[in-house]
Amino acid sequence: MADKINFELVSPERLLATVEAEMVVVPGTEGNFAVMPGHMPLVSTLRPGALEIYENDGAAPSARYFVAGGFAEVALDSFTVLAETAIPLADLSRDHLDQEIRNAREDLEDAGDDEEKRTAIEEKLSQLEDIKGVLGSDTTMIP
Repeated sequence: MADKINFELVSPERLLATVEAEMVVVPGTEGNFAVMPGHMPLVSTLRPGALEIYENDGAAPSARYFVAGGFAEVALDSFTVLAETAIPLADLSRDHLDQEIRNAREDLEDAGDDEEKRTAIEEKLSQLEDIKGVLGSDTTMIP
């Protein structure tokens, strides 16, 4: 059994990560699951949450991403996540996120009776709140 698994994180915009990882923790629809070398092949859908990449044994995650939906596919020697949205958590700040949520709530109030616009803003607001939930659970981030 190999000591690393080839991992790729892909979003519609770009390839975000290609690494040799010891473990990757993914927010599956049925709950978080970890993939390590030798994991049995599987395909899973994702829910909004934190994806964590561990490149070194016993260390903290080397990278964390917020993912909002998508698919995870584990093959014999590789693991690929195709995420609808993937954002490096290191690129986010709570203050900026709080301001984005306030702006989305104001936009929602201004949308009036435009149902299509309200739906789009509600989806954005939901995603922002999911991201804030992930940041809120991260004890390693600076407030």
